[in-house]
Amino acid sequence: MNEKKHNGSSHSMETDHEKDNNHEEHKSGEHDNKSGSHDEHGDHDSGGHDKHSDHDSNGHDEHADHDSGGHGGHGSGHSETDHHRMMIKDFRRRFWFSLILSIPVLALSPMFQDWLRYTLEFPGDDWVFFIFASAIYFYGGWPFLTGLVDEVKKKQPGMMTLIGLATTVAYVYSTAVFFGFPGDVLYWEMVTLIDIMLLGHWMEMKSILSASQALEKLMELMPDTAHLVTEDGETKEVKISKLKDDDVVLVKPGEKIPADGEIVDGKSYVDESMITGESKPVERKKSDNVIGGSVNGEGSVKVKISGVGDDSYLSKVVNLVQDAQKTKSRSQRLADKAHFVLTVVALTGGTLTLIAWTLAGESVAFSIERAVAVMVIACPHALGLAIPLVVSISTSISANNGLLIRNRTQFEKARNISMVVFDKTGTLTEGKFGVTGINTEDDYDEKELIRLAAAVEKESEHPIATGIVEKAKSMDLDIPDVSEFNSFKGKGIEGMADGKNIKVVSPGYLREHDIDFQKETKEEATTTVYVLIDDKLAGAISLADKIRPQSYEAIKALHKMGIKCHMLTGDNNETAKKVSEELGLDGFEAEVLPDKKQTKVKELQEKGELVAMTGDGVNDAPALAQADIGIAIGSGTDVAAETADVILVDSNPQDVVTLIRFGKATYRKMVQNLFWASAYNIVALPLAAGVLYGAGIIISPSVGAVAMSLSTIIVAINAKLLRLDKNSDDGQPQSSSANQAASA
Repeated sequence: MNEKKHNGSSHSMETDHEKDNNHEEHKSGEHDNKSGSHDEHGDHDSGGHDKHSDHDSNGHDEHADHDSGGHGGHGSGHSETDHHRMMIKDFRRRFWFSLILSIPVLALSPMFQDWLRYTLEFPGDDWVFFIFASAIYFYGGWPFLTGLVDEVKKKQPGMMTLIGLATTVAYVYSTAVFFGFPGDVLYWEMVTLIDIMLLGHWMEMKSILSASQALEKLMELMPDTAHLVTEDGETKEVKISKLKDDDVVLVKPGEKIPADGEIVDGKSYVDESMITGESKPVERKKSDNVIGGSVNGEGSVKVKISGVGDDSYLSKVVNLVQDAQKTKSRSQRLADKAHFVLTVVALTGGTLTLIAWTLAGESVAFSIERAVAVMVIACPHALGLAIPLVVSISTSISANNGLLIRNRTQFEKARNISMVVFDKTGTLTEGKFGVTGINTEDDYDEKELIRLAAAVEKESEHPIATGIVEKAKSMDLDIPDVSEFNSFKGKGIEGMADGKNIKVVSPGYLREHDIDFQKETKEEATTTVYVLIDDKLAGAISLADKIRPQSYEAIKALHKMGIKCHMLTGDNNETAKKVSEELGLDGFEAEVLPDKKQTKVKELQEKGELVAMTGDGVNDAPALAQADIGIAIGSGTDVAAETADVILVDSNPQDVVTLIRFGKATYRKMVQNLFWASAYNIVALPLAAGVLYGAGIIISPSVGAVAMSLSTIIVAINAKLLRLDKNSDDGQPQSSSANQAASA
């Protein structure tokens, strides 16, 4: 055999019945905004907006699925989490096997013997050298070899192609030398490259798994059993899988709520921190909704189940987040292109390096070593992880804090938002209207006016409707049934009650129909609706809505960030002006119908503003679709706000601030990762090619593998350092000092 050798190397009604308007169906990613369904307030079209047209439903497929240890996309979910666990075991097993066999390979390497000045020879040592190196190539290198085949079949060359090709070239050449071809074997470079790549992939999979487990932990919030209340009033313990809608369960102090539902008896404080990010326990009483997985406080409550299995809030969140993680944003597509270009550069560079050194008269072994080093160092594996890993982690973190990202492309625009447009009722205000005044005409008294108004309003879910109905109940009035219910888009509702036609309408409706009414002077931010009985003005009902305490803080924080704040509302001008002045808004538009909000947003965009619109996920659908970022606020457990790019579980304006800050922090992480993923190439690539060979500076394939693996691990660790801190004094999501150092 050849000798082993190596030579080194709002209801003013215009506000306010708008809240009942227009249940839009809207396909995510298309935003045709064609009205697909209707409620009592009729349909409306909403104008096209194609901001979502570039959605890509494909997963992060930069890594082909490798049957025997290779790895696929980095999405979350049970199957993918199990897949990652399997790959961790596989890479770990292959790594230790290869590492153990590498010891004799290195010990028998002439280079190591020269370095350490020892001699190791025994009968058959050549064959031990060859067999152990071959075992490492075929078993340890198998994930890269199968990955190479998969990527070639898909015509998507990437990291597996480069590593598989590099190790194969080294192995084939060395084996040829072993069997008599003149040259120097490269077995030790090959086995150390495989060892380092297996270790790098093992560490990478562990980092990815921790990101994937964030959603898994959400599902683990659900208890295993529940106390089902039977028909005879007794309770029995059952598995939560046996629960169904309309079942009533007893939740004792300190227990987890077993499913979504409505409290039908009792009150307590509920800890929702693991679901919505709200740090303080929230008071929940009869008729309030609760979320499965949240922790009951010191009171016992009975909950009527309204969401189990796939219909539960947590299941919807998990599915939504998985979809968002699999959606490629503009940044991801840019990284994918860079990934492909770098792969081509690596293959081309490796080939040119081989040719150049061969023509320069160097040995074939040296030339191959340089080519292999170039391909390994130029391998774009870290670049392939740089964006997807940040996407996966940021989407999971935001979901755990009640910020549900549906559209990654639009979310990435958050860092550039110049104006936030708020709806008033239920967003800047609490949306809980109380009757503050009742004025009647001569023929009616207050009780009759409220009784008849409540008859039609009980068909509506708008906050003003709730306020009027609650007033009727507090007066112990018998609310009659209503028939022939109808609505006037953004202007009011009507129905037949006690044989009379009852209308509850806005000032705009009265003006439109030339009905005289006395305009009251409003000393506070009140909303007034008018009651018509058989088309004759019977009286007016005034209601007040309080501004949320968080609204003051949110507007102040946004202004501090240089972001303008605007309000669009269907409420009357006096009320809108009062709210705007109290909050210090930069502008407002009053008496805007729901279908006109979209036009107003478009006008702001034409003035050069990058607009985030916050409002009801259903009724403000056209405006949400038109905005650069549509934010459905106060959706609670309804995560199906189709036109929204981001859904805020709580009705807290401060979450808008948190969202923008988190968007900026996420972008910074992406930039940092792109730096770590590619910067080392700028330095190491020329050195690997041998540019400074004359000065005695050169990088071997194994050193290149270490550098490439370190780059990948740094990218994974840096992504995991992303944090969202709602209580940060400076508003910036906090992370560790290591992260800050990396940013610097």
